[in-house]
Amino acid sequence: MPPILAIAFPNIDPVFFWIGPFPVRWYGLAYVFGLLFGWLYARILVARDALWGPGARPSPQSLDDLLVYSALGAVVGGRLFNVLFYDTPDHFYWRHPAEIFAVWHGGMAFHGGLIGVALGAWLFARKYALPKLVVADVCAAVAPIGIFFGRLANFIKPEMWGRPSDAPWAMVFPGAGPLPRHPSQLYEAGLEGLLLLAVTAALAWRGGLKRPGLVSGVFGVGYALARIASEFFREPDPDLEALAHGLTMGMVLSVPIGLVGAYLIFRALTGREAAP
Repeated sequence: MPPILAIAFPNIDPVFFWIGPFPVRWYGLAYVFGLLFGWLYARILVARDALWGPGARPSPQSLDDLLVYSALGAVVGGRLFNVLFYDTPDHFYWRHPAEIFAVWHGGMAFHGGLIGVALGAWLFARKYALPKLVVADVCAAVAPIGIFFGRLANFIKPEMWGRPSDAPWAMVFPGAGPLPRHPSQLYEAGLEGLLLLAVTAALAWRGGLKRPGLVSGVFGVGYALARIASEFFREPDPDLEALAHGLTMGMVLSVPIGLVGAYLIFRALTGREAAP
């Protein structure tokens, strides 16, 4: 029996509403909201001449294509990465291949989604003959919005819950046993989403976009630190995510992101700032 002080999980119906026989799920809406608000924020950024140096940057109209490329990259990359690296020991996806396409059932890996978005951004930059780091900075500035909504979707589903805890805000999650646990999805929404959005926004609006790669680098380092910190509270799958010496797959996969981010910061700060 769970402790009296444990907070019961608010059993939110995963289906927000129905359109005839078709369900509209919170999980899918989270990605829609993340992409939509990210697209709107990106249009605001690229429309402000004062934020940029003299080089080329995406036009507000061209961001429609970037939205499509990023959406496809996030969904395809996130799902394939999850199927390839986080499949169950009994190879669930290979025994039920139709489930690979059932993204509304959950199972999207952030690191795979990041690779997919990076590929989509590269294709976009190539199509419009734009500097790749400039496009990367636009994506990095808005990415925390999508992460925030994605972590809320993890909480509503629920999935990716935290480790057992006696904190007064610990929750008993359906399917996770009787013990109260950290709502680690909300920790990640706050750190990887809201906090990282505030940091990249402050940087972007104070001239950071004039140094190509700086916003991307700060995002990479910030995400890596936030994800590694969150992993101490998140319950790893013992068969798929738990590694030796207390490490988790999420920690290990975040290290390269942080290292690339540190390199981009160094490159941006040691180069010459674009003239206003």
